[in-house]
Amino acid sequence: MPVTPTQKSELENVLQTLLNASTQRPKRRLADMFMELVDKESWPEYYEVIPEPRCLNGVKASLEKNKYKDPLDVYDDLNLVFLNALYYNEEGSQISKDAATLKGMLDTEWKQRSVLPAPRVSPPASSAQKVNAKPSASIAKAAPAPTKKQAQLKAAPAPPVPAVPPVAVPATISEAVERQPSPDMDVDVGGTPEPEGPANEPARDGETDEIVKQLERGLPRWEGFSAMGWTEDLHNDKYLDIVLAISGHKDANGTRLAASLEAMPEESSIPELSFSFPLSLALVESRARMKYYTSSKAFDKEMSQLFLKARRWYELGSEAYGNVLVLQRLYHALTSSSPPPGPPHSSSTNFASVRAGPGTARPLHSTDTEGVPGVTMFRVSTKDRSFVEEVHFKGWSVRLADWLHLSNPDDPSRPIVGQVFKCFVSDELAKKGQPGVTVCWYYRPEQTFHPAHRQFWENEVFKTSHFADHPLEDIIEKIACQFTARHIRGRPRPPFWYPSWPLYVCDSRYNDRERIFVKIKNWNSCVPEEVRKSTEFMPIYPFERPVFPRRFASPFVGNKNIKAPGGIGDVIERAEGEKIEGGGTGRKRPRKNAAGSQVVAPSRSEHTDRSGPSKGLYVGPPSGAQAAASTSYQYVPPAQAQHTRPQSRATGDRSIITAAGGSASLGNNVTAEKLPPETTKHFDRDPGTNEVLWFAAPPLDLAHTPPPQHSLTYLHYLAKKNKKAGSKSDKSGADGSLAPSPPKKRRKTQPSTMTETLQSMITKFRVSMPRD
Repeated sequence: MPVTPTQKSELENVLQTLLNASTQRPKRRLADMFMELVDKESWPEYYEVIPEPRCLNGVKASLEKNKYKDPLDVYDDLNLVFLNALYYNEEGSQISKDAATLKGMLDTEWKQRSVLPAPRVSPPASSAQKVNAKPSASIAKAAPAPTKKQAQLKAAPAPPVPAVPPVAVPATISEAVERQPSPDMDVDVGGTPEPEGPANEPARDGETDEIVKQLERGLPRWEGFSAMGWTEDLHNDKYLDIVLAISGHKDANGTRLAASLEAMPEESSIPELSFSFPLSLALVESRARMKYYTSSKAFDKEMSQLFLKARRWYELGSEAYGNVLVLQRLYHALTSSSPPPGPPHSSSTNFASVRAGPGTARPLHSTDTEGVPGVTMFRVSTKDRSFVEEVHFKGWSVRLADWLHLSNPDDPSRPIVGQVFKCFVSDELAKKGQPGVTVCWYYRPEQTFHPAHRQFWENEVFKTSHFADHPLEDIIEKIACQFTARHIRGRPRPPFWYPSWPLYVCDSRYNDRERIFVKIKNWNSCVPEEVRKSTEFMPIYPFERPVFPRRFASPFVGNKNIKAPGGIGDVIERAEGEKIEGGGTGRKRPRKNAAGSQVVAPSRSEHTDRSGPSKGLYVGPPSGAQAAASTSYQYVPPAQAQHTRPQSRATGDRSIITAAGGSASLGNNVTAEKLPPETTKHFDRDPGTNEVLWFAAPPLDLAHTPPPQHSLTYLHYLAKKNKKAGSKSDKSGADGSLAPSPPKKRRKTQPSTMTETLQSMITKFRVSMPRD
C-alpha cells in the first residue's frame, strides 16, 4: 500500500519524537548515538555481524525523498536501528539501554496513530536476531577477542562495543534527585583549607570532558617500572616452568584463564603504556625456551609488563580482567620465596593472602562472624613488626599514604582499593624478615548495601574502618584516590598519579555494620597522621574551572546478573545500648536544649533522607511522614531563637517565586523556566550556593554623582580678593559674594565680687577710709 500524505505526516511526527527524546539531568539527547551509520573502517566486525545496518538520518532522508512504498517499511527500518544496537552491544550498556528506551517509544508512538497500520510483532527477516538465530548474549561468548578501553562508546553515532569481553557501561540516572549542599564542609588537605565545590554540579558535557582531556594531555607520562624490587634468585631453568604454569592454569570450573592473555594482540599500541615493543605470552614462552633472558630481573620485568598491558587492555570489572589478575597473583606466588606446590596450582582465595575481601570480611575479634573468618582490624597493628619508610616490589616503590590495587579473594575483577598506613618488616618467627603493608580498605558501590535510589560518582569508593595486613605479593599496582573537593578542581601531580593509572574519588565513609554512609567533613581524618598537614601530599594540576564526575545509578538496579557482596538494603537500626563491632553502642542519650527540654533526634533512616546522595545517606524523595519529621526537627521556637548562633548567610531558596509566596499563591499566572547550560556557562556563579549570578534588570543602588569641587587656582583667587576687601572679608562667602552678617553674640555678664561692690560704693559716696 502506498504512503498517503496523512501517513507521511504522521511518520515524520514519529521520527521527530524519537529525535527529540532526551534525559533531563544531565541534558542528553538519546538519538545522538543512532544518527549515522557505524564507521566501517573503525568497526569492520560490526558489518560482519549485522546484516542490515540502519541509522536515523538514513530513514529520515528516505522518507523525505518518498522512497518508502509502505508505512510498515518505515517501521521496520526504525526498528532495525534499535534491534541492531541491542544485538551487538552488551546488555546493560548505556547504548543498549538507550536503544531499548527508543524502541519502546517507537512502539508507543506508532500505536497511538490510527492512520498507521499495526506494526509487525516479530523482528524483520533481515535483522541480526533472525539471520544469526542466536541471542545477543551469545556474542559475548563466541570469540575470545578482547575489548580495548579506547574502543568504548565515542561521539560517533551508534558505535558498537566489541563483542568479547563486553564493556560494562553503567546507566546514568536521568531524573535523579540533586545532591544536597553541605554548608558545614571543613576540608583540609595538604595543610590548606579547601571549600567544597558548588552544591548543584553542572552536567558533564563535551566541553567539560575536553577540559579534563586537555589537562591530562599536558601531564608528565609514567616512565615505567623502576629498577628495584625485582626477583634476583630465580634459576634460568625456572623461567619456562613458570610460563607453562601460567599458560596451563585452570580455575575450579576447568576454564583456562590464559586465554585472556593470548587474546591480546602482540603489538603494544595502547597509548597509556610506557613501552611500545611487541609483547605476548607466546613471545615470552618462546624467549624462555631460547634462554633469551640473561637475568631473572629481565624475565621478571617482562612478565610484569605483560600483565600491565593486559590490565590496560581489558576493562576493570570484566571477566577477562579478573582472569588476568588471578594469573598475576599466581605469578607473584610462583616467584616468591615460598612458592605454592604444583602444578596444578589451586587456591580457594584466588591466591590472595587474605581469606575474604570487602563486603564479606569480618574483623578478627568479631562476635558474630556468621561462619566467615576474621580478617581485618579496626586500627593499625604494631605487634611483631618493624616499621620502615618504603618497600619495593616488582618495580613499584610503595610509601606511606600511597594508594594500591590489591588482590581480592572474592572477586578478582574488582581489586581491593586501599591506602597504605604503614610499611613494615615482620618480626614473627614464621614470617621473619618478610615485608608487608598495612592498608585501609575502601569499598566500591557494589560492595555496600544502599537504597535503590542512591547515586554514585564515577569511580567512587568509600572509606571504611577496616585495616588489613598484606604481603607485597598481594600488590597489583599503584593507583590514586582524591577527595571530592580536590577531584573536581584538578588531577594529582606526579609521583602520586599519572594519566595511565586508575583514579578514584571518595566523598563519604561507609559503616558496613550499620549500612550507613557519612559525609566526610575533614579529609585529614581519613589519611595517615604523618601526611595530614603536609603541603607536599598529593598537590594538583588545576582545571580552568570545576569539573564534576558523572553520576550513575546503583549497580544493582537493572542488572540482575551482577555478583557482588553488596545489594539493595536499608539502614540497620541498633537498639539502645547494643554493642557494635569496633566499639560504641547503638544510640546515644538524648540531647537537651537551652531550656532543658529533651530534643527528639531523628532516626538514622530519617537522617538518611535529609543527607542526599553525596552528603551521606540517601533513599530518594522522603515520604510524607519523613518530611513532617524533618520539618519539626528543624523548627526553632521563637523563645529560643535569640540563643541560636547567627548564620553568615541565608541558605534557603531565594528565588522570586519563593519571595512572592510560592507557586501555590501565584496560581497559574506564572511559569518558571530554567536557563539552559549554553546560557549559564557565560555567567559567574555564587561560590557558596552555586547559583547563577544573573539578573533581569540593572541593580537599584546606582552610584551617586560626586558634588562639584573648586580648583586650587580658584580658591587662591578668592583668598586674594578677600584680603583686598579688608573688613568686608568676613562678610564674603567662598565664592566672593556678600553674605548677611550673623547676629552678634550677647556677652554674658558675670556677677561682681564683694570687693568690687564695696569699692564702687566708697567711690560713689566719697567715703574716706581710715588709715593706720
